Amino acid sequence: MNVVRMKENVSETEWQTRTDLAACYRLVAHYGWTDLIFTHLSARVPGETGPDGGEVFLINPLGYMFHEITASSLVKVDIDGKVLSETDYDINPAGFTIHSAVHAARPDAGCVMHLHTDDGTAVSAQADGLLPITQTAMTLIGDLAYHDYEGIALDLDERARLVANLGTANNMILRNHGTMTCGENIQAAFLRMFAMERACSMQIRALSGGVKLNMPSNAAIENVHNQMANMSMNIADLAWAPLLRMLDAADPSYRN
Repeated sequence: MNVVRMKENVSETEWQTRTDLAACYRLVAHYGWTDLIFTHLSARVPGETGPDGGEVFLINPLGYMFHEITASSLVKVDIDGKVLSETDYDINPAGFTIHSAVHAARPDAGCVMHLHTDDGTAVSAQADGLLPITQTAMTLIGDLAYHDYEGIALDLDERARLVANLGTANNMILRNHGTMTCGENIQAAFLRMFAMERACSMQIRALSGGVKLNMPSNAAIENVHNQMANMSMNIADLAWAPLLRMLDAADPSYRN
């Protein structure tokens, strides 16, 4: 990949965001969650606005696999899709539609992840959606929204309906399409996606067993939701540091 080295040309805050988002792309590749070049992760550049005063975010260059993404190769765009960074690459128009919608409507969403994994997409095609049959799923159920499929996300008019369905939730199943998570930062969005993908895989395996499922009580489901809401420990930050150590030991080129 022939890219302009960005570190010397951007703020320290933007470079840190670029580095963390590039790491997130590499982690998606590491866990086998990719769909060739067709999904996308984005992160808001903190404290920066575009020419019209709107949000500015980073997203992947179209045409590259996630294991190739580096901090410098990420493309900076404004909320209208105007490219603001020096780059020779285009962005995924469907990715722009989804991510610009969430970033514009949710100032608290510092990062948005959208995937098309086998198990996540399989659950998105099931009428009952994500079932509260595992502890992992129960950590998500109280913060989970759904958006019905309308076609490939190229119609900008869909943005209003998507964010209306999302509301204040941080986890979403895009029906017949895939999964999406939001987070105040990249670390939080990634941990939610890790839980979402694990919960979907567990559900597909449980349903394939051919035996009656044990459904937890409503009280137990509500208890897990309350426990998650009241948790004071920052699990996302705790998990992020060892994840970066794992990436650095294998291939630290995402930091370029």
